[in-house]
Amino acid sequence: MKKTIIRYGLYSLLAAAVLFLLALVLGKGASYSTQEVIGYTTMVVSLTFVFFGIKHYRDRENDGKISFGKALLIGFLISLFAGVGFGIVDYIYTTWINPDFAQEYLTGITAEMKATLPADEFETAKAELEQQMEQYSGSGFWAFIMFATVAVIGLVISVISALILQRK
Repeated sequence: MKKTIIRYGLYSLLAAAVLFLLALVLGKGASYSTQEVIGYTTMVVSLTFVFFGIKHYRDRENDGKISFGKALLIGFLISLFAGVGFGIVDYIYTTWINPDFAQEYLTGITAEMKATLPADEFETAKAELEQQMEQYSGSGFWAFIMFATVAVIGLVISVISALILQRK
């Protein structure tokens, strides 16, 4: 089980890092909502290794059987590797490649909010967003949020994969 988790976890980590970097390059200049869609898509694609890792373990290492719990555990541990990959690349990006990301993001989101919200709601939302950005502007925090987001999506994919692949 350990070998499968490490192998498919490393595949997932590598895919996450490459896809994240590719998304940064290809999504440059796109709206933040488009970049968000690209980002979530890269997360889901890198997490496909969860399904394949569980399937490999079931079929090649466990005589075609796997319980829901063991499948869920394997899938979630693989997804943590992807989360680490996204977190590392995000940290590198927000620390060295684009240290002004937080300010650029705030400016971009504020412009999108201004275009879509009524004036009174805009001022309230802008003040809340500025306060949040001030509190959580460090690269380490952004990397942790990316890791946690991937881990949660990975948990969902692990549950779905475990339900599909479980065999007694």
